[in-house]
Parts: sequence; C-alpha cells; structure tokens
Amino acid sequence: MDIKIVTLKMNAQNQLGWLAVTQDNTTVGHIFLLEEPEKKLKFLDAWVSKDHRREGIFRKLWNVRWQYVKENYNGYVIYAWAKPMSLPLLLENGFKQGETCVYVEKIIEDDQEYDNWLDNNCPITC
Repeated sequence: MDIKIVTLKMNAQNQLGWLAVTQDNTTVGHIFLLEEPEKKLKFLDAWVSKDHRREGIFRKLWNVRWQYVKENYNGYVIYAWAKPMSLPLLLENGFKQGETCVYVEKIIEDDQEYDNWLDNNCPITC
C-alpha cells in the first residue's frame, strides 16, 4: 500500500505532527511532538489504524519525525513516555530508559467512605 506522510503544524499549541494517509486520503496513522521551553521536545502519542498495523507505518512515521528533529532541533533534549511495544525503537535510537510508570484508573462516583475520612481527618480552618 502506498502511504503518503503529510506534515501538520499546529502553531498555537507548539505541536507538530505527521499523518499517514492512503491514496484515497484516509488517515491511517499519526505521530506528534510538542516543543517545550528550555530546548525540550516531548514525543507525543502515535497511532496506527488496526486495519493497517504490521505494515511499517509506525516506523515510517517515526523515521520522518526523527529526521525532522535531527535537522531542526540540534541541542534539544527529547523525552517520551513509551508503551512496552514502542520502547525497543526508542532504545534503538539512543534513548535511555527511565523509571517505569503504571497506568491506574478510577470511576468517579459518590465515595461516602472517602468523604467521611476527609470530614474526620481534614478540619476546615478558614
């Protein structure tokens, strides 16, 4: 499949992205970065459509972004949060692995037990 990579500049958010687009202009993948103060870049999320995984699209997006960064951000520090599946490509490109983070979630609902704990342990002083 012939995939075209299109650059997407979002100046208001200091973000830059690349879209993987098919011949019929369907977006099947994307990858982004965020330019931060003090010469830092954050590699943001990447996504490839389930129907087009294992076709080299992620690596193609990665290579375009990586080449752009090398040509335009000399001296910047790059960091990213990576899923285990993406980590090998980052390590392959010279990134150093930091601490491991664990995903957690909670449904927001009435939590009477916590409210009672707050009432008993956090007096209002104003």
